[in-house]
Amino acid sequence: MTLANLRVVQGADRGRVYLDLKLPFTVGREEGNAIQLNDERISRFHIKVQEDNQYIVLTDLDSTNGTRVNGQDCQLRILRFGDLIAVGRSVLLYGSREQIVERVQESLTAIEAKADLQNSPSKDPLDFEVDGSQSVMLMLSSSIPQPKIPERLTPSQAAQLAELLEHFHGQLGSVIESPKTPEHATTVKLDIATWQLMIQMYARLSELIRSIAEPEL
Repeated sequence: MTLANLRVVQGADRGRVYLDLKLPFTVGREEGNAIQLNDERISRFHIKVQEDNQYIVLTDLDSTNGTRVNGQDCQLRILRFGDLIAVGRSVLLYGSREQIVERVQESLTAIEAKADLQNSPSKDPLDFEVDGSQSVMLMLSSSIPQPKIPERLTPSQAAQLAELLEHFHGQLGSVIESPKTPEHATTVKLDIATWQLMIQMYARLSELIRSIAEPEL
C-alpha cells in the first residue's frame, strides 16, 4: 500500500505533520478531509491526492483560489518527493526526509553519469540544475542530532525565541518561494541539494515554532 507524508511549512497550521496517509485523500478546510487546514482562502475540498499507474497525482478540485506546485499554477500534477504544494495561504511539503534525500541522490547520480558521458557540465533534462552538490548532499543526509529547545522557558523567553525563529523562517521562505518550476522545466536557479536542504531547514523551523507556541500542558 502506498502511503503519503505531508508537512505544513507555512500558514496557520504551520508545523503540523501528517504521516502515512492512505491514498486517495483530500485537503480542505472542512471536516471530512484527511488534512483539514485552518485557512479561509482554502476551498471546502481543495485538492485530491491519489495513486494512478504507480504515480502520485494531485488534482485541484475546482478550488476558488487555485493550487500551485513549486510556484507553478496547476490543475493536475504528478507529485515528486520534495515538491511544495501551495493552497490558499498554506504551503505543504510532500515526502519524508528520507524520501527527499533519496530523490536528491538519484538526481545527482543521473547528472554525474550524463556529465561523464558527454565529458562536459550537464543539465538534467527532467529535473533541476545542479552545481557540484556532493558536500551539501552529505549534510542533507547527515544523522547528526539536531539541537533541542531549552526546557522551562519563561513566557518572555519563549516569545523571544519564537521571534528569532520567525526571523529565520521568513528569510528561508523568501528564497524558497522565488523559483518557479513548470512541470516540464529544465532548470531551477538553485542546485537541488542546496534547495532541498533549505526546505528541510524551513520545515524543521516550522515545527519548532509550533512546539513553542503550543507547549504541552
